[in-house]
Amino acid sequence: MTRRAIVVGTGFGSRVHVPALRAAGFEVVALVGTDPDRTARRARRLGVDHALCDLGEALEVSGVELVTIASPPNLHAPQVLEAIAAGKHVICEKPFTLDGEEASRVLEAAEAANVVHRLGYEFRWATDRALGARAIAQGMIGEPRWASFVSHVSLLAEPDFEMPSWWWRPEKGGGWLLASGSHLIDQIQVWLGEIEWVSAQVETISRSEELADDSFAVLARTRKGASVTIQQSGASLGPMAGLTRVVGTSGSLWMEGGAVHVSDAEGARALDVPKDLELPPPPEESDRASARYTHMELGPYTKLCQSVVDELEGRGVAALEPKPPTFVDGLASMRVLDAIRESAESGRRVKVQSD
Repeated sequence: MTRRAIVVGTGFGSRVHVPALRAAGFEVVALVGTDPDRTARRARRLGVDHALCDLGEALEVSGVELVTIASPPNLHAPQVLEAIAAGKHVICEKPFTLDGEEASRVLEAAEAANVVHRLGYEFRWATDRALGARAIAQGMIGEPRWASFVSHVSLLAEPDFEMPSWWWRPEKGGGWLLASGSHLIDQIQVWLGEIEWVSAQVETISRSEELADDSFAVLARTRKGASVTIQQSGASLGPMAGLTRVVGTSGSLWMEGGAVHVSDAEGARALDVPKDLELPPPPEESDRASARYTHMELGPYTKLCQSVVDELEGRGVAALEPKPPTFVDGLASMRVLDAIRESAESGRRVKVQSD
């Protein structure tokens, strides 16, 4: 049986959603954009039959089961709700919505309609993140108590790299915190449990302070008692630098050179990657700035799309590890992001909203 999907968004949607859906067995029958000429060109290049600028029209294409949303974040909620109203299953890009209140409404609609829903936290399947999550869950370092997540990349400060215009608009959901921080918040909550409170700074270093942020720092504590330090900048010229390290009651875990390492009473060692966490060989790295990370994104995103097929065909999704990210996870992350923004604005520690 061939399953049919439509993709909303001609940037990341064209570059990652279309090939990932096809690799998972979907036929992509429509590409939805905002510029008719650009959408038509990209649809032709990708071999997609319908190039449209109206989601309602795309939803009427025969046999469509799944809609993937890769539009600017301020459009996520209305477009997801339109797809749900049409009875379609949905994969939505991160950040899920503009805030937790909007996220809650979308989740409620998806659950009421009984559709399959996924959130674009594809890096849950990135081999090192998935292996790190499994090692912590298996108790290899005891109870996590102290963690650091640091990342410095030059992307947003490079003069030849252009983000879409909406990306620098806070009211449209732009900025490094929502773009990169949303992935990281999901990783932390998978690894260490729900975040209880945050104290944060959010900055714009590379451009006008009137534009969306490019750097942030957060001190957080999880409900399980782990203290977490987060620091990210997308405007740090020079070589990429990063640190991921978790200290537990009986050992430590860190990521280095694409591998996951553990040190405990038996000494330090790199962990072997089990067969079920292996990804297919990535495509070659591209010289095009816009496609710089495709080789990292495509394998995990294919796994995300495959998880939709697994659920539709009744194959034990609940037992999958990593667990597929859903709108439930999107809401949980948005609540943390809301708290981070409130803390940065108020200069005080903020508790994360919980049910």
